[in-house]
Amino acid sequence: MLEYQKTPMTVGNFVGLAEGNFKVGDKVFSKPYYDGLIFHRVIKDFMIQGGCPKGDGTGDPGYKFYDEIESELKHTGPGILSMANSGPGTNGSQFFITHKATPWLDGKHTIFGHVVKGQDVVDAIAQGDKINSVRIVRKGDKATAFNAINEFEKVYGPLKAEDDKKNEAYAKIAAMTEDQYKEYMYKEVKKEFKKAKMTKSGLVYIMEKAGGKAKPVQGTKLSIHYVGTLRADGKKFDSSRDRNQPMAFVYKEQRMIPGFEEGIGLLGLGGKAKIFIPYFQAYGKGGRPGAIPPYSDLVFEIEVVMMEETPKDENKKEEHNHDGHKHDENHKH
Repeated sequence: MLEYQKTPMTVGNFVGLAEGNFKVGDKVFSKPYYDGLIFHRVIKDFMIQGGCPKGDGTGDPGYKFYDEIESELKHTGPGILSMANSGPGTNGSQFFITHKATPWLDGKHTIFGHVVKGQDVVDAIAQGDKINSVRIVRKGDKATAFNAINEFEKVYGPLKAEDDKKNEAYAKIAAMTEDQYKEYMYKEVKKEFKKAKMTKSGLVYIMEKAGGKAKPVQGTKLSIHYVGTLRADGKKFDSSRDRNQPMAFVYKEQRMIPGFEEGIGLLGLGGKAKIFIPYFQAYGKGGRPGAIPPYSDLVFEIEVVMMEETPKDENKKEEHNHDGHKHDENHKH
């Protein structure tokens, strides 16, 4: 049974390909796609996988589409029909059917159906066995009215438009030099925060309270509270305040992104500031997959709650790592 009401995009894709009546962008399918393909991957007591046009797991229909994870659908036992992928948003034509519960796949693969009769057939399938044909049987008015192309596009279209908009924005940013982007971001921040100032590196800050006269140097032990958000949409990605536990670390020895280190360096004990870090002083053009999108400027609200002064070693050369940071694994900014 296909979950056409809970995962209409994924079911639309499967039905459209199976029936040979489907279209995605400039890709048109007019013949049953799955007929004659093989189950190229079979793992005993795990699952059977098919739907690859190359027969080796590397093929796709010439397009990829988004995940459609439905929280009510889980890999709870044998006979779960789910999309195979190589990561988030890489669905195509490959699917798998489980031999048993596989809860570690929940949230990572889109479930779009389950076996209601014939699990013994699933269990008997061996690697290399051919799919003779896939026949879609519609029962009921809603299933009869289900239009694969339309239902796919209803979900896929808005997601694709949003992606295109993001990619267009990324392209504009990529076309700017760092100096041009510094000025651009500074002007954007100043629209809302008139008192904002910018450092030579491009860090923009609003000083609420400078704190004590002494500022941290390499080796200074600090504890800070912070809240990190994305400048683009205000989405929070990390917060020590949510954990009700300030972050303790040794300044410039437990390395962090350059903009964050620079912002902390502006504050003494008791200091508070809001800092805006340009993407190239944060996680760069690639972002941090799964957490920080590409070309993301970061915003931090910082408060220094403890600072243990450390005499500066004038002979010690200070490292500067532009690639990222290293610190306690419990903190992810």
